[in-house]
Amino acid sequence: MELCDCCEQYKRTPRREEEIKKLVSRINRISGQLCGVKKMIEENRYCGAVLEQISSIESAVRSLGYQIFEEHLESCVSEKIRAGDKDIVRETVELVKRLN
Repeated sequence: MELCDCCEQYKRTPRREEEIKKLVSRINRISGQLCGVKKMIEENRYCGAVLEQISSIESAVRSLGYQIFEEHLESCVSEKIRAGDKDIVRETVELVKRLN
């Protein structure tokens, strides 16, 4: 499997340990929600209840994405702008398109 360039990049300014813990905690909660949906399906629970949980998971993932995007703008994008990288604006616009 070939990785895209974006998957091989690293942040110039590392995340603080506290921020990593918060993000990992959110991901763990989302993972728990997914396990809950799996259990609901295995238990043959009502479709509407399963769909409500899926909607909740989608919202949680979207919220996580917005949090990481905000961090991206504050750190990665602003650093590249200060360094004179004009391509970062186009890259950010393309990223926004993919996020929606």
